[in-house]
Amino acid sequence: MRPNFENTAIAFELKSDSQLERAYFLFRMIANEPLVRIGSAVTNFALKAHLPVEGLIRATVFDHFCGGVNEKDCLSVIDNMYSKGVHSILDYSAEGKEVDNQFDFAVQKTLEILDFVKEKDAMPFAVFKPTGFGRFKLYEKKSAGQPLDEKETAEWGRIVDRYEKVCKKAHALGVALLIDAEESWMQDAADDLALDMMRKYNKESTIVYNTFQMYRWDRMDYLKKLNALAKEEGFKVGAKVVRGAYMEKENDRAHEKGYESPICKSKQETDENFDAAITFGMQHLDRITLFAGTHNEKSCLMLVDLMEQHQLEPSNTNIWFGQLFGMSDHITYNLAQEGYNVVKYVPYGPVKDVMPYLIRRAEENTSVAGQTSRELALLQKERKRRKLDS
Repeated sequence: MRPNFENTAIAFELKSDSQLERAYFLFRMIANEPLVRIGSAVTNFALKAHLPVEGLIRATVFDHFCGGVNEKDCLSVIDNMYSKGVHSILDYSAEGKEVDNQFDFAVQKTLEILDFVKEKDAMPFAVFKPTGFGRFKLYEKKSAGQPLDEKETAEWGRIVDRYEKVCKKAHALGVALLIDAEESWMQDAADDLALDMMRKYNKESTIVYNTFQMYRWDRMDYLKKLNALAKEEGFKVGAKVVRGAYMEKENDRAHEKGYESPICKSKQETDENFDAAITFGMQHLDRITLFAGTHNEKSCLMLVDLMEQHQLEPSNTNIWFGQLFGMSDHITYNLAQEGYNVVKYVPYGPVKDVMPYLIRRAEENTSVAGQTSRELALLQKERKRRKLDS
């Protein structure tokens, strides 16, 4: 059955009245772009100056968009959502420093989460970011096809070992592992590593998933190429399909360096590219396992309709929907209500370390046309419904 994204009673059932009011207040603030910029600068300054603002951040923006400061802290959030059929992906969102012990710490965190996932049905995936395991500049150099010196070659070997360590464990536990995508000028090297891991660990089932940012006009061709390779070599493709997260940075760099931007020329082209990837994935479900990471209602409903056309049950394990914690609850909970596989990305980590993530999230919300106003309209609708029912 098609989910009803207007059903706010289901969307916000887990929110108390005070949590609903907090969400409404936060999205009203986020809707004001100058306020977001000023607030971000003030927050950064306050944290760097060690002013006592962590309590305020924790009680407002942090608790709305994050699960907690550590894994244990997130358990009640995970269990609460799972009571409504919504799964979780724990995403350690602290910004790391580019040194080996920090990369090894990120690996250790991922290994711990894999054990955690194995124990909890509420958590079907673990996740990591390529630059959590190695230096951005090294990925960039490798992607550009530039030769590495002896020291860099050894460093790259350590990155490969980190990928191998977590993917091998994920395979041994039978736990799915998502690898995030990042900027285009470092992504080729990350793609090659993800492909190597799929070849090795996706022979019987889909363990390793790579992420396809469909605001890049070349990603559809890459997905088709990967599918052809999988058919030829006998492995499965884990495809997490998203629109993308670095558009301004990508366009600015292309303009500055004088090359053609890898980003689609319009939002419509991005939307068409995303929907084409979803459609292609559905046509090749024998080889592709699909994770649709989107806050776009039309794309979600299109995937629901495609599943019906292919006579697939909502619970088919080859298809997952995903949204970020603190956003698009009307999509997440109404999909779950109809039995679809849906997950929330739940960021966590120390408040101070997670602030760069939260600031990016606020800035992205101000720049996504219609996203914040839609959230506000639904929250207001639920506030009115509760007042009438009381």
